[in-house]
Amino acid sequence: MTGASDRKAPPVLSIGAEDDAPVPDDFRGGVVAIGSFDGVHRGHQTLIASAAAIAARSETRALALTFEPHPRALFQPDAPLFRLSDRAAKNALLSIAGAAGVIEIAFDRALAGLAPEAFVETILVGRLGVRGVAVGEAFRFGKGRAGDVAVLRALGDRHGFAVDALAPVRDDTGEVVSSGRVRDALRAGDVEQAGILLGYRWFVTGEVVRGDRRGRDLGFPTANIALSPPPELAFGIYAVTVQGRDGAGRPGVASYGVRPTFGERAPLLEVHLFDFDGDLYGHDIAVVFHDWIRGEERFDSSEALVQQMEQDAATARVRLAAAGPGTKVDRALTEWF
Repeated sequence: MTGASDRKAPPVLSIGAEDDAPVPDDFRGGVVAIGSFDGVHRGHQTLIASAAAIAARSETRALALTFEPHPRALFQPDAPLFRLSDRAAKNALLSIAGAAGVIEIAFDRALAGLAPEAFVETILVGRLGVRGVAVGEAFRFGKGRAGDVAVLRALGDRHGFAVDALAPVRDDTGEVVSSGRVRDALRAGDVEQAGILLGYRWFVTGEVVRGDRRGRDLGFPTANIALSPPPELAFGIYAVTVQGRDGAGRPGVASYGVRPTFGERAPLLEVHLFDFDGDLYGHDIAVVFHDWIRGEERFDSSEALVQQMEQDAATARVRLAAAGPGTKVDRALTEWF
């Protein structure tokens, strides 16, 4: 297993709307894909791939321009957003999708107050010297979301950069792939559908912390994962793998919920790894969700709980044994975990 500081990460540049420090050459003159990129789902990956293709023809690099924190944190501070991936995971996924670097712009009042023309002239042209921009066809930007693709193209013509606007990516049912649909699937416990929309198996990362050792006492020692804020994942039991630096996915079964048998309240992610007795305390690990097994239940006795846990573990072993290596993104992620 590995700690967060050991993980491979793409080059990242963090800037603000009012910064005036010189931008390194590696982040200037590229083709920039712009978006919030929550989860870096299949639609986002297509956008990055488009930017990379344009950049290759122009003999330059593709860059992802994203916003931290998510714009909703500024405009709807009382409605916390269930983020599909943390900051480090998002940047790794952008790199896997084809971005040679990530530009994080601080989304604050100063940035939100820029008119579309000012955003283009100050940031895209002045700071970054872009040679091209890739966005979704519904892209809006600037104060009051006044800018759209037509405005961006007109400004691109004026300042000498091309604009590529992509239609939404749709799944096999014809519905648009979106971060909102991924969140809805996870809230329902449908991690398989979430993975289809994402183009990889959804995962969380967090530090293994010491718990009350109740699982060990029951014969099922668990790694307790600190997740803050807790994800809006359906409470229940899941077949999972825990990924480490060596690229090996260690199989296991995970419980996410409030442990109603023991009357607890705060959501907790506990993972029981099969045939593993190592020490993970203090390590950051990635828990990859493969399949839903059942919802969370309250049991009348510890004996009944243990019996069900044995059945859950057996079910998880079968489902994980049948799981393939996943998508290209899944396989690439093993180099980052």
